[in-house]
Amino acid sequence: MQSFFLDITTVMQSQLWFYLTTIGLVSLCVGSFLNVVIYRLPLMMQREWQGECRLLLESELKNNKADTNEPFNLVKPNSCCPKCKAAIKPWQNIPIISWLLLKGKCATCDNPISVRYPIVEAITAILSLVVAYTFGATEQALLYIIVTWILLALTFIDIDHMLLPDQLTLPLLWLALIASVMGYTIAPSDAIIGAACGYLSLWSVFWLFKLITGKEGMGYGDFKLLAVFGALLGWQSLLTIILLSSVVGAIIGIALLTVQGKDKATPIPFGPYLAIAGWITMLWGEQLQTSYFNLIGY
Repeated sequence: MQSFFLDITTVMQSQLWFYLTTIGLVSLCVGSFLNVVIYRLPLMMQREWQGECRLLLESELKNNKADTNEPFNLVKPNSCCPKCKAAIKPWQNIPIISWLLLKGKCATCDNPISVRYPIVEAITAILSLVVAYTFGATEQALLYIIVTWILLALTFIDIDHMLLPDQLTLPLLWLALIASVMGYTIAPSDAIIGAACGYLSLWSVFWLFKLITGKEGMGYGDFKLLAVFGALLGWQSLLTIILLSSVVGAIIGIALLTVQGKDKATPIPFGPYLAIAGWITMLWGEQLQTSYFNLIGY
């Protein structure tokens, strides 16, 4: 078995087209699963919270008639149309292609299927291919591709629900720490220091802002996400990530508020901008730092 995997790795390292094609196809399928995670994980958390409330209050929540005895997780129930509840056939679940063939509608009731599903699938494949091409057929590439997948799920969940679930951020943090121990990234001591600095830096800003204004400027999920990048890339990368995320967040956030006509006090999720900045730094952080130092004449 080990020799088989070695042979596959050798082929991927020598045949770039085979390697990228494999990564692209697998990532498309993963992107389809990420759509399930993005939709179901917040609902699973909500049902868990409601169950805890029922136990605490010893009574049913009158406004929720859902049968929580039926399994609801990332595997069950099977995917179906949210309107007519018709089961989605396997051939109707092929990433991107099925959506195009169905013309963005349910095959049974013609209910529109959100264009975001194929978009998530396409983005997953494209970003994974960028990582694969940048790092080649290496353990580091596989690690960063997995990180990319989880970051995409976190990004869209935060956009939808202003939430970065611990079910995703904490495993990602442990993955980064274990990768450092296995020698795929930075030294374990640097990873631990980076995780601590990442968490405490935003945690300090959070409490300083709250003491001054009496308001909460961000959530604890943002602290944990920055801790992930600290563990993955080291504390030296944190300033680059914070600066990038602040600039990108300010530009996109102001633009969205202006286009949508919302008040400037409207909460904006910070997680997507942290994820974007961290992903960019993960791939091109050294080049960015070199360009910055050259720009200031350092």
